Amino acid sequence: KDQHVVITGRAASESLVEIADTVSEVKDIKHAFRENIKAQKGIDL
Repeated sequence: KDQHVVITGRAASESLVEIADTVSEVKDIKHAFRENIKAQKGIDL
């Protein structure tokens, strides 16, 4: 009870989601890459 575990990544298994206390999802709404704007140091790298 004195430890917290943070797991990041894609496609969490349903069993992991079921046992987790908190599950969050980051969703891309709009991204410069789709407009052919290249990654910029300090922003995307």
